[in-house]
Amino acid sequence: MLIRLTAGNGPTDCGTSACMLTQVVGWFNRNAEIHAFPCQRFALGTTCETTMTRVIHVTTVPQTATSFLVGQLSYLEQHGYRVSLVTSPGDGIDQFAEQEGIYCDIVPMRRSIAPMCDLLSLRRLVRLFRRLRPQIVHGHTPKAGLLSMLAAKACRVPVRIYQLHGLRYETACGWQRSLLRGTELTACRAATGRLCVSPSLKAAAVRGNLFREAEASVLQQGSANGVDAAKFAPDRTGMLRRQVRRRFGIPEDAILMGFIGRLVKDKGIIELHEAWQQLRREFPQLHLMLVGPFESGDAVPSEQRAALEADPRVHLAGVDWCARPYYAAMDVFVLPSHREGLGVVLLEAAAMELPTVATRVTGCVDAVADGETGTLVPLGGIAQLVNAIRRYVNEPALRRQHGEAGRQRVIQEFRSTAIWSSLADYYAQSLQQYESSSQLKAA
Repeated sequence: MLIRLTAGNGPTDCGTSACMLTQVVGWFNRNAEIHAFPCQRFALGTTCETTMTRVIHVTTVPQTATSFLVGQLSYLEQHGYRVSLVTSPGDGIDQFAEQEGIYCDIVPMRRSIAPMCDLLSLRRLVRLFRRLRPQIVHGHTPKAGLLSMLAAKACRVPVRIYQLHGLRYETACGWQRSLLRGTELTACRAATGRLCVSPSLKAAAVRGNLFREAEASVLQQGSANGVDAAKFAPDRTGMLRRQVRRRFGIPEDAILMGFIGRLVKDKGIIELHEAWQQLRREFPQLHLMLVGPFESGDAVPSEQRAALEADPRVHLAGVDWCARPYYAAMDVFVLPSHREGLGVVLLEAAAMELPTVATRVTGCVDAVADGETGTLVPLGGIAQLVNAIRRYVNEPALRRQHGEAGRQRVIQEFRSTAIWSSLADYYAQSLQQYESSSQLKAA
């Protein structure tokens, strides 16, 4: 069994005060050194692996790992690193650990603001890092990034990498924006290295004064894990396309526009609904497929949700992250998001030779080559969104042209193996910089 449970994983009574979280972070920054220990090579089981570098990846929820780290961790294992994962309890994590050939330590973490839970998670991470003694801690997403960087700094882990997958504060307001930016800033300052999943995300973080441009890196052209072009290969036989369309009652000759992701305001579902209302009247053969869950946080207004659920030409697939069959059924992919880290679904759709329509916002501008693999429209520009989709509906040749160009771009610029190799090099360089710095201090 590759799952290791940390002590005290039961449910806890957690507060939700933003002020309390700020105080917790401040207290920990002032008292971080009380848990310090000298970093050493580690022992795993009964075998002393003195030649292996211990790397711990930390994600808030298992879905981050199963979405963004597939294949990456096993690659690192095969290239001189001993890798483990720390995440919250959740479905599929045992299969993921088995598939990647790694250990997984379970530490409950909350995505939402929960100061007492966060303090408890922080304490558990410190204890875990003290026991495992990694050379590298690699934190993902805001909450896991904050907690793992603080714990790793307290434990004097030599290389502490915070990977930014997006900036939630970009679309937040008031005290929430200040708090979210503050947690990002704290995580970035506690890290020794910062990775951004796209050039535009790095630029946004620099504008937000999270770090200077030279203090962060982007692997290759961007992405946390690249795209497996073999997995997201076009459905040449048409079998998947027919199966999905029969399942949802979509005619073979219908034009299907699709969306995959969380059905929330931040993903542009309101704008997509408004565009759909115009397009459905203009094109009787047009259908819309939405793959993903409606969520209570940042929820779509009840009237629009009800309209989508009642529309016979809107097909709600629910939660199903096995996305390839849905891409195969679609003719054009639409993501009118308000912000992204990169917009991985846009790259997956492009790999499936779908033209893509997205907003000109952080992340999406890196995933879509405007006028070559898809079309970028202004955020909130309903008329431009309608026009872009209308053009693809009316021009099958343009759909094919942009779709084929999109797959070639993914193969050339976003290959998973290239990202993994770059990450391994980044680890080696970071360790070398640490060792050089240590030698200078000792001299």
